[in-house]
Amino acid sequence: MAAAMEEIQDKTPNVLRAGDLTTGKITGTLFRFTLPMIAGSLLQQCYNIADTIIVGRAIGAEALAAVGSSYTLMVFLTSILTGLSMGSGTIFSLRYGAGDRTGLKESISASFVLIGGITILLTLAAFATLNPVLRWLQVPADVRAPMRDYLWIIYWGIGFIFLYNYFAALLRAIGDSVTPLIWLAGTAILNIGLDLLFILEFGWGIRGAAAATVISQGVSGIGLGIQTIMTRRELLPSGNEYRPDRKTLKNIAAFSSLTCIQQSVMNLGILAVQGLVNSFGTVVMAAFAAAVKIDSFAYMPVQEFGNAFSTFIAQNHGAGRQDRIRKGITRAVLLMALFSITVSATVFLCAGPLMRIFVDGNETGIIDAGIGYLRIEGACYIGIGLLFMLYGYYRAICMPGMSVILTVLSLGTRVALSYMLAPVPGIGETGIWWSIPIGWALADLVGVIRYFHLKCRQAAGSAA
Repeated sequence: MAAAMEEIQDKTPNVLRAGDLTTGKITGTLFRFTLPMIAGSLLQQCYNIADTIIVGRAIGAEALAAVGSSYTLMVFLTSILTGLSMGSGTIFSLRYGAGDRTGLKESISASFVLIGGITILLTLAAFATLNPVLRWLQVPADVRAPMRDYLWIIYWGIGFIFLYNYFAALLRAIGDSVTPLIWLAGTAILNIGLDLLFILEFGWGIRGAAAATVISQGVSGIGLGIQTIMTRRELLPSGNEYRPDRKTLKNIAAFSSLTCIQQSVMNLGILAVQGLVNSFGTVVMAAFAAAVKIDSFAYMPVQEFGNAFSTFIAQNHGAGRQDRIRKGITRAVLLMALFSITVSATVFLCAGPLMRIFVDGNETGIIDAGIGYLRIEGACYIGIGLLFMLYGYYRAICMPGMSVILTVLSLGTRVALSYMLAPVPGIGETGIWWSIPIGWALADLVGVIRYFHLKCRQAAGSAA
């Protein structure tokens, strides 16, 4: 990684700088770049949120549990593509910040070939392992059939997820976070409309919810790809640049694979916990399904802030702007902390009303279990907010392996504690809920210690 970084910084600036994050006021630059990403992520959540609300109220608790468990599985599968795209996006940002136009084009071509091929293999593997995975997740008999029906349709949209995440990563790497937002806004509305049409009017049930999601993903992925090709021709490879050399492909694979591992490990741990949740029955499954949507919606902004922060750091790292990086870290941490505390207070106090958005008021068992989850999670969002920033920082300075270590610490602690505490009489599923913020805290501690260790080494090197 260090050699690749030196190569990047030696290039002569020759790229258009419309999305330059290496100049201007830091706080304003971060806000302008981050807000569309946050809005886009919240809209993306609407894909599954719409399914959850409509399915939970129009079809029933079993269907809600099926959609919720399917969501956890799909997050794991798509995290592979998201991780690869994020890793490639970091390389794009580094080369864009350094002004390496040729290297940027080579990276774009190499990453498309790499991630496109993995997408095909992932789709085939998803279909081939559908039934074994349902058994591994300990899905109850009354939920297994609708969950299988839902996933069989959802898996056809994996390729669309690749297209959207790839082109969104490319555009965000060069400072354009608005175009992906526009496509998500339109397709989120489309998804909700199709949900209502397919479920309420056509009576397609859970299959209708899946079809609505896949169609909407197709529109966003294909639409964003076509617009990028039509409007950003100066960034796209041409001629021999479509055939990436082995060195470029190797660099992209090495960096992206670590980011992919980090994302996959994170969601594999969540998937393992989902299996434990399923063992408590349909009530806890349904509560977890609804509460996780609220939870994800609440901390999604800080996750996207971490991704935007990573792009900011990567561009400035590529440009050699260490002074700007130091100032950006201080201001970004302050913004993250203020937001996280505000959201924590809101979720903690409004846990009941938030659960009733997804679950009928008569389902008191589901609502009470969901409130228990949210009251524990709701006090701790600053932990996950800081962790997302640490992920983004280490990825941006070409240390994606550190992000993997932090993920393993966080999720390993979460899974181990969950399986230790859940069987204890009087603790049960509450032990699963408490294991999550404990895992965040441990990873945060290690990540911050490593950050200050690096600062001390840099200071010592400068003094020498």
